[in-house]
Amino acid sequence: MSDTYGTDRMRAAVLAAWTASPARFREDANAEEDFALGGYRDRLIVELAQNAADAALRAGVPGVLRLTLRGDMLTAANTGAALDATGVESLSTLRASGKRDEAGAAGRFGVGFAAVVSVCDAPSIGSRGVGGVRWSRTETAALVAEIPQLAGELTGRGGHVPLLRLPFDEPPPIDVPEGLDTIVRLPLRDAAAVESVRRLLAETSPALLIGLPALEAIEIDVDGETRTVVGDGWHVVSESGEFTPDEVSRLFADRPTEERARPYWSLRWAVPVTGTGEPGPLPGTVPPVVHAPTPSDEALDLPALLIASFPMATDRRHVAKGPLADFLVERAADAYVRLLRELPRTPKLLDLVPSLLGKGELDAAIRRAILERLPGTPLLPAVSAPAPAVRTPSFADAPVFEPDAEWLVEPPATEPGSDGWVVTGREAAVVASATAELVEAVAGFVPGLLPAGWPARSPAMTALGVRRVELADLVDLLSGEAVEGREPSWWRALYDVLPADDPESLGALPVPLTDGRLVRGPRGTLILTDGGANLDLTPLGLRIVHPEAAHPALLRLGAAEATPRTILDDPLTKAAVAQSLDSPDPEPVARAVLSLVDAAGLAPGEAPWLAELALPGADGELYPAGELMLADGALAGLLEADTHLGVASSELEETYGARVLAAAGVLDGFAMVHEPDVLLDPDECDHDLDGEAAWLDHVLDLLPELDVPPMVAEFTAVRDLDLVADWPAALELLTRPPLRAALHPLRVEGVEVPSYTAWWLAHHPVLGGRTPRELRLPGADPLLQGLYADAPAGLDPAALSMLGVRTTLAELLASHGGPEELLDLMADESVEVDRAQLRALWVALAAVDPSRVAPPSRVRAVLGGSIVVAAADDVVVVEAPDLLQLVTDRPLVLAPYDLAESLSELLDLPLAGELASGEVTSEGVVRPVPPEVRSLLPTAPETYVEHEKLLVDGVECAWRYFEGSVHCTGVDGLARGLAWATGQWNDRLAVAALLRDPTAVPLLLAEADLS
Repeated sequence: MSDTYGTDRMRAAVLAAWTASPARFREDANAEEDFALGGYRDRLIVELAQNAADAALRAGVPGVLRLTLRGDMLTAANTGAALDATGVESLSTLRASGKRDEAGAAGRFGVGFAAVVSVCDAPSIGSRGVGGVRWSRTETAALVAEIPQLAGELTGRGGHVPLLRLPFDEPPPIDVPEGLDTIVRLPLRDAAAVESVRRLLAETSPALLIGLPALEAIEIDVDGETRTVVGDGWHVVSESGEFTPDEVSRLFADRPTEERARPYWSLRWAVPVTGTGEPGPLPGTVPPVVHAPTPSDEALDLPALLIASFPMATDRRHVAKGPLADFLVERAADAYVRLLRELPRTPKLLDLVPSLLGKGELDAAIRRAILERLPGTPLLPAVSAPAPAVRTPSFADAPVFEPDAEWLVEPPATEPGSDGWVVTGREAAVVASATAELVEAVAGFVPGLLPAGWPARSPAMTALGVRRVELADLVDLLSGEAVEGREPSWWRALYDVLPADDPESLGALPVPLTDGRLVRGPRGTLILTDGGANLDLTPLGLRIVHPEAAHPALLRLGAAEATPRTILDDPLTKAAVAQSLDSPDPEPVARAVLSLVDAAGLAPGEAPWLAELALPGADGELYPAGELMLADGALAGLLEADTHLGVASSELEETYGARVLAAAGVLDGFAMVHEPDVLLDPDECDHDLDGEAAWLDHVLDLLPELDVPPMVAEFTAVRDLDLVADWPAALELLTRPPLRAALHPLRVEGVEVPSYTAWWLAHHPVLGGRTPRELRLPGADPLLQGLYADAPAGLDPAALSMLGVRTTLAELLASHGGPEELLDLMADESVEVDRAQLRALWVALAAVDPSRVAPPSRVRAVLGGSIVVAAADDVVVVEAPDLLQLVTDRPLVLAPYDLAESLSELLDLPLAGELASGEVTSEGVVRPVPPEVRSLLPTAPETYVEHEKLLVDGVECAWRYFEGSVHCTGVDGLARGLAWATGQWNDRLAVAALLRDPTAVPLLLAEADLS
């Protein structure tokens, strides 16, 4: 049997060495066990793939590895160079790789195949046509047992021997699958080994191929279920190089000789990419560790796979610290930056920007190196050119010191590439929460502006040094030359794309006005609506938004939506109107205000302050609008000549029309005063009305005493009444709406008082040369007949009543000063009053509170049957009929006796009983009252005193009821006395008839029943 690979020689040499030095046996056994159970645990598939890649590399063919698990047998077949004696010797030797001169080989340390020891006790390997080699723990143990010098070691290790130190020849033919060149067979030790292999096969991912570029595919067949792992879908950046002798001496000073003999370095970054080429997350099957090139225990918490030729510590699990590792950290950072530059410039790129803190020392070192490079790396897309790099010149740069030299630094402008500008993080800026439309709108103001979608508050943006432009900062940039000449429509387009959820940041947003100004901040600006957008309101000084820039966003930020009506109410408009008469050029203000009045559809009197607007009169002079009349207006024909009022110019009427001018205060009819909540106080209630102070005094006289001035909810009055010449025509206007409203009385503190207009008219001769208070309504209360003349016909009675024209006696007496007015009229000798009317007037006056009347000096009275006007000192009020006989020589106030005391108090006149004692001074005879009288007077006294001549206070009288007795001189006197004594004064005539003819009693009773 041929020994193809010299396995007999290898076994003899190893057994001789063990025999000569049992310690060497123990060392080999421990080392193999350490690698299998320590540094190379769980790396079976990785090491098999690594060997397959190296074989393909040596042969220069595409590398393919087929892993097949059937039951407890794992086979690994691959393409590439066949097994040779050097390879067998390397596989059977610890730390003596046969690939040290192969640049690009994955195996470097000569211990990787030891990974099979963790699952197998009888591995074998062979190539097509050249035979193979195998190892057997059983056969090795048998050979060792034959050496007495090793008996103690074998016993001490419980029979455990090194597996891979003694190779055995495996003669051909070797069953290698078609298309493949070499096969490794691993009969798995037990069920745990089978389960471990199944897990390792399931975890095999494309990342394994990334670290082994010579290997194109791994075919995995587990009990008939197959899958192929390829390295597609990754973006890979590779860097490699060869160390110079100086670098070897400097960087490898602390490394083993075997490593110094391989003066090469290589690294590779790989990241999964989506269909768009953007980076994606690492698959879960890729451990987040540094691969060197097999997975280590060095954590790397970056979303990319790093495979690098880091020097490893003796445990093959950790990177060995030192200058070589530091060198590769810097190269890894350079390659990582290149990886980012080659990926699509989208926000997904930020996922690859590391944070500062790492999960281990190596991780942190790599991160630091990357973060040092990224802010200065052109990495980010920009829609605007970066700001020029300004360099401060120094005289030290000049070949000759020239103190007077002028230095100009003009950095070249950055030109965009085919896909725009690419800027470094330090040059870049991002607007928080910006939409694509907003970015497009403001790109010219923000150098190096990133497109929409880049998260401004991402920690990665901070790490890159990207400047975050807050919305308030962006607003500040909209100033100076950058926005000069911008059309209003451009501003509206900008407002359309600004975010609506941050009004505070937009508080200083520039707003173009109709007058060409650009002001800061929408608050206080006005957006015209309802037909006002095309008005020229510049003379008013208002901050009116240009109509082409008007946008709802401005309203949310404090601008006010203004109609022509609300602009008229603006304080600036009112101030312009108030100052127009003193302005050197009031015409523009008048034009702006009148156009607003027209657009607002204002009605006359709605804005009384417009009466101050300076307008030209027909005489060429300027007048306040409230002192101008329309040439054809109703008022112009009513007033006296030569008043202070002017006539509006014909040009003004032709331009704006009578309606607009009247609404602006020009007088068509009477001017009205409207004011809400007016205090009835001399200092507050002053509307420049004729007699207003006297009206106010009159009103206050009508009200009770108050601690504070009363208030009128709505004060309305008609102006210029004192200028009227044609009162019939004027009253036609005043008694019709809308002026009629000014006649209605006011209610103040629960008391009804006359309005100013009604009061003024009531006190002036406006009705046929008489005041309304001198007249009564035609056909009104007959008791007022003769006291008042009839008002002219044709006017509304209700309006005449509001003017003060008298309607009824009750209304007259209820009015303020009415009782005194009536008494004055009654004392007027030119006024005719009949006796019945006089009696009725006294009856009505008796109900008046005396506090409302000042006692008259002359009184209408009855004297000797005639009605006279007498001095009050002569007049007597008669309270009893039997006293009339005592005062017949004096003027008498005659009214129902029960009202005598009230009239005496009202008129401050004496009663008759106060002037005469009424004592009976004559003697008479007591006689019985005829019984028939009781049929009419049931309570009549039993007796009366009959006098032949009755004297009362020495005056001869017909009767007297005195001290409870009736005194009389005849039948008529007895009848009067009995009627008065019984309180049936109205039956006195019937009693007299009864006394004259007692037989007439039945008839009289019947008549009484009918009364």
